[in-house]
Amino acid sequence: MTTSPDPQLTTLPNGFRIVSEAMPGLKSAAVGIWVQAGGRHERIEQNGIAHFLEHMAFKGTQKRSTLQIAEAIEDVGGYINAYTSREVTAYYARVLESDVALAVDVIADILRNPVFDPNEIEVERGVILQEIGQALDTPDDVVFDWLQEQAFDGQALGRTILGPTERVRSFARDDFFRFVEAHYNPQNMVLAAAGAVDHAALVKLAEALFGDMQARPRGAVDPAEFTCGEARMIKPLEQVHFALALPGHGYLDDAVYTGQVYATAMGGGMSSRLFQEVREKRGLCYSIFAQAGSWEETGMLTLYAGTSATEIAELTDITLSELRRSAADMSSEEVARARAQMKSGLLMGLESPSARAERLARLVGIWGRVPPLDETLARIDAVTTGDVKAYAGQLCSEGRAAAALYGPAEAAPRLDEIRERLAA
Repeated sequence: MTTSPDPQLTTLPNGFRIVSEAMPGLKSAAVGIWVQAGGRHERIEQNGIAHFLEHMAFKGTQKRSTLQIAEAIEDVGGYINAYTSREVTAYYARVLESDVALAVDVIADILRNPVFDPNEIEVERGVILQEIGQALDTPDDVVFDWLQEQAFDGQALGRTILGPTERVRSFARDDFFRFVEAHYNPQNMVLAAAGAVDHAALVKLAEALFGDMQARPRGAVDPAEFTCGEARMIKPLEQVHFALALPGHGYLDDAVYTGQVYATAMGGGMSSRLFQEVREKRGLCYSIFAQAGSWEETGMLTLYAGTSATEIAELTDITLSELRRSAADMSSEEVARARAQMKSGLLMGLESPSARAERLARLVGIWGRVPPLDETLARIDAVTTGDVKAYAGQLCSEGRAAAALYGPAEAAPRLDEIRERLAA
């Protein structure tokens, strides 16, 4: 067993990791287990099972009923929840200092002792089908699923996390046990906590609750490759929902920081280039933004705007012009402002124990360590205006893009025209 200080990281002999950071002055803590098993770890016939499994975790164990799971945490004034992403499923709680051990015990119970009762499976199947229906009825949600699919066509990274209706309808009890057996092994788990926590006590809890798990080989995932496709659904809505994706970098690539600075400068706030040019100067939309997302070996720069049928052509034209122009005239003031936004967002987020615990888990999952905060800030500060211009120039010159449009989008340019204008 090895332990590192500030934040403290301990690895049990079976590969299970515990990371924590005390936050003096707090009387509460955020604690959870992050499992490196998300949507991209599913085979095509399993699409949606990681998310379904997350729901089933709260539907009863060998020790606690569904109600008892909720009562165990809420009786002490805490809350418990979970989420599924493309690379991770997280189960977490927020409790008072005196109830940290209880929270860890409950989370361990739902992960290690699920019963997957057939009746509860049917109940939750109905809940998830309703969730899928709600997402399909929300244009500014579904357009991002379509964009992801077009950016990583035919790949696990491109599939929706909720899964298609036909798959969700078909999952049986044994499917859940098989997915757990394949992916919920100790090397894929990180117990993370922040706030009023004692690391030594957490390690003892982990040893008691997870130390007997047998290490197993970690399953590999297929590497993802950015593809260029378009999804377009013409529908008589009030707005066209327009989403554009350009290839980005994985979180292990140093260039990921340049991509994040660029996305922030282009559409990260009210002072950003797209917000000023498209909304403030021309009034073409209410909402427009850019963001950079990363996974292990790849990433994606996403731009989104919602506008009317009569404005979509002009909005698209200005957006593409600004993307091209940024390679030549991105200013040092814009880059400095973007760096400051990124750093302040990071530092302000660390004032929340929940955000801090999630960051700890994510960093350990990515690098197997928690890089010092100063190291991360220095990487952001190291991004120069020249780096950002070169990054923008490469994005445009390659002309690689994916797009998704939903609504009265007849006047919007087709993807081949978008790509040509980017590379012009």
